[in-house]
Amino acid sequence: MAAVTALKTAKPIEGPLCPPERDGASLALLTQVRLAALECRAAARTDLFEACALLSNDRTVARSAHADALMKCLPQATGKPLRILRPGEAEVTFDEAWILALTGSLARSDSDSFAFLLRSRVAPWARRNIGFLLSSITDQFYQI
Repeated sequence: MAAVTALKTAKPIEGPLCPPERDGASLALLTQVRLAALECRAAARTDLFEACALLSNDRTVARSAHADALMKCLPQATGKPLRILRPGEAEVTFDEAWILALTGSLARSDSDSFAFLLRSRVAPWARRNIGFLLSSITDQFYQI
């Protein structure tokens, strides 16, 4: 009975699965990812290597192009579909929190966390290209 009481009074676990802090840059990035996911649902999937080769370095085009490429290729790189909500939803899914944790670690120059998070879900052959896309998106939203 004491174990049941201890469980009821325990504090929630805080850690990587908790929703990340939502500052202005994170909210803008999450909205862009959600918009790209909406547009990509009906679009054909893109090969990861082709997508990275076609991307523009023009800042006006890059913000949406990199997010579109990421959303088209990430299911291929993770081997499963992602759960991305519509823009404006208050809830953050595990997949969205994972993307925000990746970009947040890049914005903080925390390469160890970034490498861990990337290895946790992305196939080895796709890590370099997904890392490039995430780095580009982070540069666009966090002005690194």
